[in-house]
Amino acid sequence: MSTGTGRRFPDGFLWGSATASYQIEGAAKEGGRGPSIWDTFSRTPGKTLNGDTGDVADDHYHRWQEDLGHIADLGLGAYRFSTAWPRVQPGGRGPANREGLDFYSRLVDGLLERGVAPVLTLYHWDLPQDLEDAGGWATRDTAYRFADYAEIMARELGDRVDLWTTLNEPWCSAYLGYASGAHAPGRAEPAAALAAVHHLNLAHGLGLQAVRSVLPSARASVTLNLHVIRPVDPSSEADLDAARRVDALANRAFTGPLLNGAYPADLLADTAHVTDWSFVHDGDTAIANQPLDVLGVNYYSTGLVRRWDGSGPRSEDDGHDDALGSPWVGADDIEFVRPEGPYTAMGWNIDPSGLTELLLRVHREHPGLPMMITENGAAYADTVSPDGAVHDPLRIDYIARHLEATGQAIDQGADVRGYFAWSLLDNFEWSFGFERRFGLIRVDYDTLERTWKDSAHWYQGVVARNGLEG
Repeated sequence: MSTGTGRRFPDGFLWGSATASYQIEGAAKEGGRGPSIWDTFSRTPGKTLNGDTGDVADDHYHRWQEDLGHIADLGLGAYRFSTAWPRVQPGGRGPANREGLDFYSRLVDGLLERGVAPVLTLYHWDLPQDLEDAGGWATRDTAYRFADYAEIMARELGDRVDLWTTLNEPWCSAYLGYASGAHAPGRAEPAAALAAVHHLNLAHGLGLQAVRSVLPSARASVTLNLHVIRPVDPSSEADLDAARRVDALANRAFTGPLLNGAYPADLLADTAHVTDWSFVHDGDTAIANQPLDVLGVNYYSTGLVRRWDGSGPRSEDDGHDDALGSPWVGADDIEFVRPEGPYTAMGWNIDPSGLTELLLRVHREHPGLPMMITENGAAYADTVSPDGAVHDPLRIDYIARHLEATGQAIDQGADVRGYFAWSLLDNFEWSFGFERRFGLIRVDYDTLERTWKDSAHWYQGVVARNGLEG
């Protein structure tokens, strides 16, 4: 256990927690909401563990005031949440749904009344099903529809939102949705996945332009799950090249256009046998390269890769669910090796040093760009003790060690402005259903009762003292 380093964080450091609309809201057919790709996917037999769906989830749609009470009691300075596109535009285009807008307007007002800064993510994976039926993120038009949606939200919520985030983890949307099929919409089409990468990047740029056309001074962000990829043998040129290729797919496919205004040449060369990238039009990367006020960084674990020599089965232990295909487009001669443990219930290795390494890399490659850790946390098989409490020392240890790792990066110059624990509540964990629990607050899925775990009480103390215990 490592919770007592005495680490203190800079004045003004923003403490928060995070959720996502499909994972907590429920009310899937209420309030004028249309179907999303996750409604379709989770209701398809065999796609989620135990056939779980987000139809009810945490019922946050009806219990939002109770949940805001927990946020306030935790002492959080900010709450990161996402708006559900199909709740705002049921078909992904056309006029807005007033009931959906009113829900988010009440939510934002409720946060402000409690002194909590709203950090809004416009897209956390729940694409309206009608847009997927028209081609989804593999189709250019979806990026323009996203911009329309972003403008609607900007006009509705205005300057009440502290930070506008366009996308959450476009890597997952593109590669898990369109290459491996592990996530909605469940397609395994490598060329479509790379088209989705680009159209998500384009949507980010168009979306920020739309927000700023309404709110010129809006603070803007995007959240990326940047990967820490290490070679099995650092002295092997083949393994080093495997790490380079995976880094291009995992990281630079997004940081290239979003932060540098161009795709990296090696990514285009590595994937030339998959696609000619003709879906990238003149001026697209300039649109994607919008000024950011902060970069959201999600971090959980590290990856270990090597060149596959072709003998024996290829190891694909990349921490993701087995699915129709591989998310690593064009990298069929690379294998992922299971890193050393310990592991969380997700099977992800615990390595806080990777977070320090990642933050320092962003600081080195993009000096002057502030960062916030927008997701970090751990799933464990929590149990309710006879006294009614949930004792989760492993989660406390995980978060404490990653906070110390964050502090070490700050000591070395990284401009990290905040930390959002994932997640506020146990919730629908995508293809893993309700079995994997990340929450600081336990949700009984039969009664929907909320119970603070030990980690919630501990995190409340971290927030209050702006640091770890001495």
